[in-house]
Amino acid sequence: MKSRTGDREQGKLALQIRISYLFLLIPIVIFLIYVFYNLWETNSRYEKMLNSVVTASEFSLDFKNDYDYETYLLIVGNKTADDSKLPALLSDARRVVDDLKQYTDTPDNKKRLDSAEKYLDNLETYNDRILSNLRIEGRYEENMVIWENDVQIVTGLVQDTINEYIYYENRELQSAQEINKEHTINFIRIAVTTFMMIVTILVVYSIFVPLSITEPIEKQVRAEQRQLRKAEFELLQAQINPHFLYNTLDAIVWSAEAGNQKQVIAMVGSLSDFFRTSLNKGKEIVTVREDLHHVRSYLEIQQIRYLDILSYEIDVPEELYDYRVPKITLQPLVENALYHGIKNKRGGGQIVVRGWEDVDSYYIQVEDNGIGMTPERLSDIRTALKEATPAENVLYGLYNVNERIRLNLGESYGIHIDSIYEEGTKVTLHLPKNSTEFVENQTSPK
Repeated sequence: MKSRTGDREQGKLALQIRISYLFLLIPIVIFLIYVFYNLWETNSRYEKMLNSVVTASEFSLDFKNDYDYETYLLIVGNKTADDSKLPALLSDARRVVDDLKQYTDTPDNKKRLDSAEKYLDNLETYNDRILSNLRIEGRYEENMVIWENDVQIVTGLVQDTINEYIYYENRELQSAQEINKEHTINFIRIAVTTFMMIVTILVVYSIFVPLSITEPIEKQVRAEQRQLRKAEFELLQAQINPHFLYNTLDAIVWSAEAGNQKQVIAMVGSLSDFFRTSLNKGKEIVTVREDLHHVRSYLEIQQIRYLDILSYEIDVPEELYDYRVPKITLQPLVENALYHGIKNKRGGGQIVVRGWEDVDSYYIQVEDNGIGMTPERLSDIRTALKEATPAENVLYGLYNVNERIRLNLGESYGIHIDSIYEEGTKVTLHLPKNSTEFVENQTSPK
C-alpha cells in the first residue's frame, strides 16, 4: 500500500515538474513564433518591393528616344523592317511589365502596369501601320503624321508610366523601411516585456513550485514521523503499565498476608477499574468523565499503598465531563506528582485535580504540594516540552502526554508547568472544547 502511495506521489511530482516546464516554455514559444512570423512577412514584403524596383530599373531610361529614333529611321528608309530594333524594344518593354506584375501588390501600380501594357499594344499597332504604308508608295507623309502624333506621344506615356511606377514603389520601399523600424522597436519592447514576464514566472515558480513539490514529501515524512512517535509512546506506555501492575500486585499480596481482606478487595476492585478504563475497547479518545474515573482508580490504589503520606481531592465541574480528551492523559500527571513531588518531600502531601473552562477551551490542573522544582530544572523541562526533544533528565510522563496532545490537536494545546522549589508544582492541561478535531484524528487511517 505504501509502495502504491509512493508511486502516486512520484507521478504527481513528475507531472507538476512537467507542467512547470510547460508554463515556462509557452510564453517563450509564443514570442518566438510572433517574432519569426513578423520577420518573415516583413522580409518577404521588403524583398518583393526591392525586386520590383530592380526590375523596373531594367526598363531603359532612353526607351522613348530609342523607340522614336528607330521609328524615324524606318520611315525615312535608313533601316529596313528586318534591321529595325523596334520589335526588340517592344519585347524588352513587355518582359519588364510582365515581371513587374508579379512583384507589385498595390492597386495603383497594378493599374499603371495595365496602362503601360495597353500603350505597348498601341505602339505595336502603329508599327504595323507604318510597315503597311511602307509597302505602298506615296504614304511617307501619313507615316510622319503617325510618328509625330501617335508614336512620340505614346512612347512618352510609356516612359512616364514606368517612371511613376518606380517613384511609387520607392515610396512603398521607404514605408516598408519605416515599418521595419517600428517592428524592430516593437520586437525590443515585446522582448523586454517577455523577459520580465519570464523572470516574474521564474521568481513565482522558484517560490511556489518547490513548495508544491516538497509538500507531499513533507506530508509523508510528517505522517511517518507521527506514526513512529505514536509507536514510541505506545511502547513507553506498555513499559509503564507492567511496572505499576507489579507494584500493585505486591501491595495486594502484602495486604493479603497481613489479613487485611477489605483492603485487598478495595485494591483489586480499583485495579480492575483502572485497567478496564485503560483498555476502553481500543478507543484512543475518551470523555473527561472516563479519564477522571481512571485517575480516581489509580489514586485509590496509591492511597492504600501510601496511606501515611498521600491524600487527594478531585474538584472538576460536571460541565467538563462530556468534553473529549486523549486516553490516559491525567494519570501520568498524577503519577508524576506522586513520585517526583510528594515522595521526595518529608511528611504527607496532597494532590488536587481541578478544572475550569473559557470560551473555546477548557483546562484541567494537577497540583501537588511536594518538593517542587528548582528554576533550572523547571526551565529544562519547559524547553524540552516546547521543542519536543526529551532529554534523559526530562519526566517522560509529562513529555508523553504533551506530545500526544500536540500530535492530535495541534501545537497551540498541551501542558504548562509552574513550580516553586519546596512548595509544590502545578501542571495545567490546555484542551479544546470542540470534539471535531479529536474525531478526525481518531478516525484517520494509520
